[in-house]
Amino acid sequence: MVVIKSVDVLSWAKIHALFGIVFGLFYGILFAVMGAAMNMSKAIPGSDAFGVLTIIIFPIIGVIMGFICGAIMAFLYNIFAGAVGGVRIELVEK
Repeated sequence: MVVIKSVDVLSWAKIHALFGIVFGLFYGILFAVMGAAMNMSKAIPGSDAFGVLTIIIFPIIGVIMGFICGAIMAFLYNIFAGAVGGVRIELVEK
């Protein structure tokens, strides 16, 4: 068993930022499709612009929030791992 005692805060934050891009793009496309559906029914005027903006804005928000949350989580992990021990993983060499 190997124990992860600490993680690099910046590298963990960058990985979370990439996850933020992926999930932001997914949700942006989902909201764009929903906005197009609302525009077809004329339920909400201007919903077509809302749909296009979500594809741009959601990934940007995802990157920012992913980076910040990833940095906070890595910082807290380092504190908690020092207090109670790190995560134990089993590595197999091929």
